[in-house]
Amino acid sequence: MSQKYNTLVEEVKKLSVEEKEELKFLIEKYLVEERREEIFKNYQESKKEIEEEQLEFSGDIKRLKEML
Repeated sequence: MSQKYNTLVEEVKKLSVEEKEELKFLIEKYLVEERREEIFKNYQESKKEIEEEQLEFSGDIKRLKEML
């Protein structure tokens, strides 16, 4: 891991319990936001593929395995 990361970890250790809890809350919030953006981006890409008729749907297990 990078020196910058290690320094950050050491600084976090020095925080009070309240500060660590706030940091944890913020990190979880940021992760949720990033995941939400990723899901939305995937949605937009899938929607575009549907509009361009690039997606293929199948209920056939053998066909689904071939598509992988």
